[in-house]
Amino acid sequence: MTTVSQVFDEMKNRLTPEKAQKINASYFFDIGGDNGGKWSVDLTKGDNWVTEGEPSDPAQCTIFVKKAEDWVALAAGKMNPTMAFMQGKIKVKGNMSLALKLQSLLS
Repeated sequence: MTTVSQVFDEMKNRLTPEKAQKINASYFFDIGGDNGGKWSVDLTKGDNWVTEGEPSDPAQCTIFVKKAEDWVALAAGKMNPTMAFMQGKIKVKGNMSLALKLQSLLS
């Protein structure tokens, strides 16, 4: 089974300077449950976009996911992000339009 950490490692490997520049935003992911964690994705920097832990500056968009397995399912495309949001499995704080760009981060 894929872990939360693996999802962020894959994100690191897929991000390109072009993609980072296109999104040009900062995210904070707070993933709950067993094997969850806190991750920062700062696409306003030149490199080293994905780091474990809380950001040093407030993120423009914070994503809360109650269960680690829901985050993994979202990343794998097995869960619809809109439905997950409507069902309360995901909460978004900050810039909602950045949350809508999340799929491009995961693919």
